[in-house]
Amino acid sequence: MPTYRALPVDHPLSARLLTEYFTSRELGFTSGTYTTVRPARATFEPPAGVFLVVQDDEDAVGCGGVRRIAPGPDGAVRYEVKHLWLQERTRGRGLGKALLLELERRAAELGAEEMVLDTNASLAAAAGLYAGAGYVGVEPYNDNPNANRWFRKVIDRSPIGRASS
Repeated sequence: MPTYRALPVDHPLSARLLTEYFTSRELGFTSGTYTTVRPARATFEPPAGVFLVVQDDEDAVGCGGVRRIAPGPDGAVRYEVKHLWLQERTRGRGLGKALLLELERRAAELGAEEMVLDTNASLAAAAGLYAGAGYVGVEPYNDNPNANRWFRKVIDRSPIGRASS
C-alpha cells in the first residue's frame, strides 16, 4: 500500500524524482525536442495545489501534483494533473491509478470541480490509465509543446460519489 508525502517541489526528494521524470521523458520523447519546465514551488502549495511523493515501503518511487489553473469555459474550478510519474520498476502494480485517485481527492479538497491533464501519444499506458479513471479526450486547453492529447474529468463533490466523467 503506497503512502503519500506532500512536499514542496524544491525539496531534495521531490527534486530528485522530478529530475528522474524529466530525464525519462527526454529519453522517450518521439515528437521532436522535449521541453523541460521546472515547476514553481508556489504553484503546488495549498490552496493553489499540492505535490505528492509516492512512498512504497520506505522507498520514494514516484511523484505527481495538481495545480489550480484558469476556470473552464463553463466557469468550473479546474485543477490540472502534472508530473505524474513512477519509477519503471514499480509499474504494473496499480500505483499510478492509486496516485491519480489521491491527486483527485486532494484537488477536490481544494475545491476542484473538474480535473484536466495533457499528455503525449507516445505515453500509451498513461492514456490508458486516464481513460480507465474516467477522463475523456477534449480539445487543447493549453499550449504545452510536449502535449498532443488533452483530457478532462468532472469531479463529483457529493458525499457519496467522488469522481465521474
